[in-house]
Amino acid sequence: MADTIADTRRLFSKPQNLNDAYGPPSNFLEIDVSNPETIGVGRGRYTTYEVRLKTNLPIFKLKESSVRRRYSDFEWLRAELERESKVVVPPLPGKALFRQLPFRGDDGIFDDSFIEERRQGLEQFLNNGHPHNIIFPTFVLLLMCNL
Repeated sequence: MADTIADTRRLFSKPQNLNDAYGPPSNFLEIDVSNPETIGVGRGRYTTYEVRLKTNLPIFKLKESSVRRRYSDFEWLRAELERESKVVVPPLPGKALFRQLPFRGDDGIFDDSFIEERRQGLEQFLNNGHPHNIIFPTFVLLLMCNL
């Protein structure tokens, strides 16, 4: 066996500049859910949410993207993530079935406070729904495609 000598010289790192200190992290994925918009009338009424993504991960072709999604799109995503992965997928905000009952004194699921609560829950789901360093194809599909 050949004699090997361990190199014990101190490793010198390059000095950190302002761009290194305050620039974007080496890998990041920022997801915001905002701008809820209620569309339609009567039984055809629904709310969409703008999902904005900023990233430098190579799996995404676009580094910034914005799409509008309904609650049912998030339900589909959650079902696909559960089917494709072995990790625990976080819950979605509830369906709020009691808010859909007729003869309520408020706007039910179209009430501003409920929409804001759901928006926060959807944003939390997306930010907790992608395990670190693992991006599922269905997750990418929901965030990047205008279906």
